[in-house]
Amino acid sequence: MEPVALKNTIGSGLLSFPVTAFDESGRFNEAPYRGHVEWLSQFGAAALFAAGGTGEFFSLSPDEVPDIVRAAKKAAGSTPIISGCGYGTSIAVGIAKSVEKAGADGILLLPHYLVEVPQEGLFRHVKAVCDAVGIGVMIYNRDNCIFQPSTVERLCEACPNLIGFKDGSGDIGLVRQVTATMGDRLTYLGGMPTAELFAEAYLGAGFNTYSSAVFNFVPALAVEFYDALRAGNRVRNEEILKSFFYPFIAIRNRQKGYAVSAIKAGTRIVGHDAGPVRPPLTDLTDEETEMLRELIRKH
Repeated sequence: MEPVALKNTIGSGLLSFPVTAFDESGRFNEAPYRGHVEWLSQFGAAALFAAGGTGEFFSLSPDEVPDIVRAAKKAAGSTPIISGCGYGTSIAVGIAKSVEKAGADGILLLPHYLVEVPQEGLFRHVKAVCDAVGIGVMIYNRDNCIFQPSTVERLCEACPNLIGFKDGSGDIGLVRQVTATMGDRLTYLGGMPTAELFAEAYLGAGFNTYSSAVFNFVPALAVEFYDALRAGNRVRNEEILKSFFYPFIAIRNRQKGYAVSAIKAGTRIVGHDAGPVRPPLTDLTDEETEMLRELIRKH
């Protein structure tokens, strides 16, 4: 997909990150992964992100990522597949090239590994990845990878295939400056953990859409929430927040890392063999799994 076409597509609807299925030995398990992606593609997501944050990108080797992208492309039908990409610059460039060959429609460049860096370093890192491929690239503003508006502006001038800005920082003042500065040059994606809790604020800050993790196991409810948000149906949004999302957050917040582990547990509960999470994450306890099962049953 051409970068401009992908930019317009991802801004047109809800996005999600399928979990990556592993077997009991921790190896990528392609058959159930493809089955899950095929199921999700029936619910009208604008795009799906293979090997993203919820897909445990941080635990994957660079060689595994293109295999996951190929599997997602086989299963997703006409739904665009955007690949996770990251680590240091040379590794990120290698992943970017490999997933482009594997058929990815675009790349989400996740925060680089560990160190804090100056804005010039961020600029060079992103530009190297953009220069390495012809597909669209999105940057992820989060943790040790915070872009100042001037850096985003420089990148937009230097990288024609930079199409998106995703935020997981929660710094509304900063990201509003980015959206005001760059206007429709980029598509803006909300990326806070459990993005529905922040979706209204991000919509007001100029963000086109967001990525829903719970789409993995309650896709119809996730789409209903998104549609209500876009229609300005605040009453229905608040009903869903109170009945589902706030109880879900209570489970998610019981342990660090449950923002991924709880999504994988929900995926297993609804019948998709996603397998366990990889270390250093841990799975929900049996008690927590039953709490989540009951919440899902009600919805």
